[in-house]
Amino acid sequence: MTKGDKVTFPFAKKTMEGIVEQVNQKTVYIKADFPKDKGKLIRRKIKDVK
Repeated sequence: MTKGDKVTFPFAKKTMEGIVEQVNQKTVYIKADFPKDKGKLIRRKIKDVK
């Protein structure tokens, strides 16, 4: 997993897509587009992201 990859992540009992912005040792920061908030930055554990 590197910066710029498209990934899916769990959010509110469904899965969403986003683009990886930053990868740390155990967490990953994902930029995702929500209906009312475009380009929101989300933090997830690496094991939860596919």
